Amino acid sequence: MRHNVIGSAASIGLMAALGAVMFALRSDLSDATVALVLVVPVIVAVVLGGVWAGAVAVVAGFLLYDFVFIPPYYTLTVGHARNWIALGVYVVVVSLVARVVTRLRRAQEQALARQHDSQRLLEMSELLLGDRPLDELLPLVVSIMRDAFGSEGVVLLLPRNGKLEIVASSGRELTEAELRSVTPEPGIRSALMPEQLPGATETIVLAATGRPVGLLGLVGPALPTYRRGFARAFANHIAIAVERAQLREQAVRMHVLEEVDRLRVSLVGAVSHDLRTPLATIKASASALLDPDIPLPKAEQAELLGLIDTQADRLARLVSNLLDMTRIEAGALMLQQQPLDVHELVEEAVRSLRPFVDAHRVTLDVPEDLPAVNADHVLVGEVLVNLLDNAVRFASDGSPIAIVARRVDGMVEISVSDRGPGIPVADRAAIFERGYVRRPGSEDAGRGNGAAARAGASPASAAGAGGGSGLGLAIAKAFVDAHGGTISADEAPGGGARVSFSLPAVSEPSNRAEPSIGSER
Repeated sequence: MRHNVIGSAASIGLMAALGAVMFALRSDLSDATVALVLVVPVIVAVVLGGVWAGAVAVVAGFLLYDFVFIPPYYTLTVGHARNWIALGVYVVVVSLVARVVTRLRRAQEQALARQHDSQRLLEMSELLLGDRPLDELLPLVVSIMRDAFGSEGVVLLLPRNGKLEIVASSGRELTEAELRSVTPEPGIRSALMPEQLPGATETIVLAATGRPVGLLGLVGPALPTYRRGFARAFANHIAIAVERAQLREQAVRMHVLEEVDRLRVSLVGAVSHDLRTPLATIKASASALLDPDIPLPKAEQAELLGLIDTQADRLARLVSNLLDMTRIEAGALMLQQQPLDVHELVEEAVRSLRPFVDAHRVTLDVPEDLPAVNADHVLVGEVLVNLLDNAVRFASDGSPIAIVARRVDGMVEISVSDRGPGIPVADRAAIFERGYVRRPGSEDAGRGNGAAARAGASPASAAGAGGGSGLGLAIAKAFVDAHGGTISADEAPGGGARVSFSLPAVSEPSNRAEPSIGSER
């Protein structure tokens, strides 16, 4: 409507200006010249306002031509037959010109619309190449459709829980009646097939690989015939993009399930030996204590009770490691960092592993001016306990275990060394992977004692020295990584294995009441 008014006003204004100029030269102008000049305002009206504005210009031109330039002047009376011919030719010519210009204008508009649709279709194709997740893809799809076709509202419906549900929308909110018109009754298979649903301007089925994927509803002005083809092309692209995103999500879920199953199998296999070792010792010791046919002196009874207590503690640590690994896998590992004194951390770890460490000479080398570490008390304590436990299991009785702490480039490095069989160079990175099994050396054979042997437990199992699953070292690596530190294994000075890890240092050095360099536990 606005374009019609603008076109009519412009043509009448131009016609008045041209009429004023030609009026001054009326005696020198022929009828044909006036008719040709008055064609110009009609063309302007059609270009600016369309058909209705052109019709207004034709009528106005006819009246001006007859009233001012056809004798007798200033009347609508036509005197001679030639004047009727001139008026008739004028009407025919301007009508033909208006029709031609209108068609050209419509063709130009359609060409621009097709160019616009092609650009939008290209954007939709780029969405396919973008490999976006479904929850990000759907809002973009409906937004592009609304911009491309000028709809008041666009809704996208996908099958969910046995029925079609609106999963994305753009534009104005739809009324209840409009929502009902684009949401078919329950029964997805039959509802997906129609091309139209009552009440919706356009309802397009989304189909990919020969099967329905969803429905697209466009609410607003009806689409011209030539644009419906583009709308279906858009729908095909949307169907492919939606199906691709759905298949990708299914693949991710399957991958996660396969990974969880694989981790479950590897975890159970990795810890099976560690679980059997303390359980076998506890069972054998308890059976010996309960068997009335096996007389045991009080000293040996106390020894077996001690074995039950220590192996129960070892079993509790293993269960704790399993729970910690579950937290790591679930992404629920939360740090409670605070300044911690290294000497106190090491002493706590040594105390927690008694009486296992009592069979070794444990030395601590922690400088007095060593700064505190910024770390989680529980997690770092678990790292030290796991490293000490690993050293105890692979070191023969009476051999030394050294714990050394040093400051290195803004970090505090703590190492635990033993004089066991050591770690092959090829395995030094693998020992921190969950599921790695490290077998003890021949040094373990001399660890047993008389009470354990009579109870039916092997010497190695009595000391808890069976081959480790590597779970403790995997836990240690996960905790150290969470603090931004590093952990590694190499050969200890004098032979054996040394495992070192680093933690961020606090700027101020820790204050300890007494030095512990070279102290022995």
